[in-house]
Formats: sequence, C-alpha cells, structure tokens
Amino acid sequence: DGDDYVLTGTKTFITSAGDADLYVVMARAGDGTGGISAFLVEAAWPGVSTGAPFAKMGLHGSWTGELVLDGVRVPAGNRLAAEGEGFRVAMAALDSGRVGISAQATGIAQGALDVAVQACRRRRESGRECDEVALADMQAATVASRLLTRHAAAMVDAGLAVTRDASIAKLFATDACMAVAEHAVNICAPDAAMEDHPAAVRLRDAKACQIYEGTNQIQRVVIARHLLQAA
Repeated sequence: DGDDYVLTGTKTFITSAGDADLYVVMARAGDGTGGISAFLVEAAWPGVSTGAPFAKMGLHGSWTGELVLDGVRVPAGNRLAAEGEGFRVAMAALDSGRVGISAQATGIAQGALDVAVQACRRRRESGRECDEVALADMQAATVASRLLTRHAAAMVDAGLAVTRDASIAKLFATDACMAVAEHAVNICAPDAAMEDHPAAVRLRDAKACQIYEGTNQIQRVVIARHLLQAA
C-alpha cells in the first residue's frame, strides 16, 4: 500500500510477547518459500497487540504468547533483506538460535548436576549410598554438550555454514540435558517430586528445550539430509 506493507494475522508461541519492544515478523504475500518476507515491527505501532502469556511447563524466565497484527502499516525500510527472502532470514536465525539453545541446555544440565552432587554429598555424610555411576554419566554428558556447543558457536563466529552442526549440538545437548535432569530427580527423590524443587524445575526446562526452535525429531531430519546430500 504505497510505500508501506500492511500486515494482518496472528503469530503464536512468540518469545517475550508483551515484553519486547521490537518483533521480527515473517509475512506471506505469495505461494511457496519465495512468497515470504521478513519485517521489523515495533510493539508500539497501531494495530500491534499481544495476548496473555502462556502457562508453560518450563522456561518460566521468559514470556511466551501470541502476537496479533491488525492492519499494521510497516514501512518498506523495515523489511529485512530483499522481498521474498524471509525464509532465508528465518533459517539463518534458526541456525544461530539452535546454538543458543545448546548453550542453554548445557547450563540447565550443569545446574541439575550441581543439585545432584549436593544431594549425594548429604547422603554420604549421613551414611547413605548414592548413585555414583549416574553422577559420572551426568558429568560426561554435560562436558560433551559444552564441547559441541563451543564448536558450533565458533563456526557461527567464523561465518561458516553451521546448519548441520547447529542441529547436532541442539540435538545432543538437549537430549543430554533431559537425561541429566532425570538422573537429578531420581537422586534427589522423594524431595524432587515437589514442583518447586530445583531438580524438578530443571526437568521441565529440559523438556521445553527439546521442543522449541525445531523439535529434536526435526534436528534428526536435518542431520540425515546433510548426510545424504554429502553422499
């Protein structure tokens, strides 16, 4: 419409919806991936609104909700990249985002490991046994996650193609995080059955990490396709 784009629609599962001042919006004006463009949309613009935050099972440190666009006028200067390149912009954001989630999952795993170690020390001080084998597995998984994450992050910093390695890091780190958190809950039982126990909080956070920015099933598809293309 003149020098502006007019956006109408609803986006869901938006991180920081209602809290952010600026949103990156993918909008469709045609068929296929070539019909998608990316825009920067300011939260204060007329027609921009958000719904109530979703009640997530984990990752309570950030809001997630709906972003509603009702006839929002977006200047052409707020388009990211050329018209029709929104899919490319989105995929590039996913690559770096998945590396970020790998780091997040590694931190959650480290936190779960710390909680479990403290619980085991208290058990030993009172003359009770602790699952030392589980602790060793938790430590190995956390260290491996950290190394994979640093490798993928270094590729991002170097400007290298990171799609495959980002998916590998995200897949491994979040699956490892889930396993470490489950071990922590078992070690800290029965206290960890309480919703606010640190091990229980990390278990819920770990599961959420396996889901967002592309489920881990999707990461396996991405990795397999790269293998087949290389062959």
